[in-house]
Amino acid sequence: MTKARSCRVRAGHRAMAERSAARVWGMRLTYVAVAFAVFFLYLLPLSLTPARIAGPDVLVAVTFAWVLRRPDYVPPILIAGVMLLADFLFMRPPGLWAALVLIGAEWLKRQSGRLRENTFAAEWLAVAVVLLTLTALYRVIQWLLIVPHGTLFMVLSQFVMTLAIYPIVVGIGHILLGIRHTAPGEFDPVGRSL
Repeated sequence: MTKARSCRVRAGHRAMAERSAARVWGMRLTYVAVAFAVFFLYLLPLSLTPARIAGPDVLVAVTFAWVLRRPDYVPPILIAGVMLLADFLFMRPPGLWAALVLIGAEWLKRQSGRLRENTFAAEWLAVAVVLLTLTALYRVIQWLLIVPHGTLFMVLSQFVMTLAIYPIVVGIGHILLGIRHTAPGEFDPVGRSL
């Protein structure tokens, strides 16, 4: 390979890495924008669900879907910050749900390679198990700390609703934003395996 050709190849790789890095940062900003849209909708004085059931936790569904597909789009610090802000805005015990969601997201991130090779049903089941575990832990910790909490039916209805919208969130992310599973051997802009 000639020297000029090798320079062009290196310049092409550098340009691809820069485009990839710009895409990653753009998607991180998109995640924050989605979070703020969810905050806005939840804080509107409108009720989209009957008062007897709790609505879905859309932010958790979005976070888990993105973590399983493109973990480089949602680094732990971003998840922690968004979830902590949600705790403050929704008047939950500050940091408790944020910490649990972060732990669940990191566990799912570690399983993403295995889940990528399975069907969507296996992914959905993994999300259900993680979400149920987080919900149970949240409820137990609230009980131990004597923090006021909703009825068990409301907690279970939120769990079911969040699980029900998960495929919709995945579909919207795939169709509108192009968030898909990473391919085996794909690397982030820094060179780490995804």
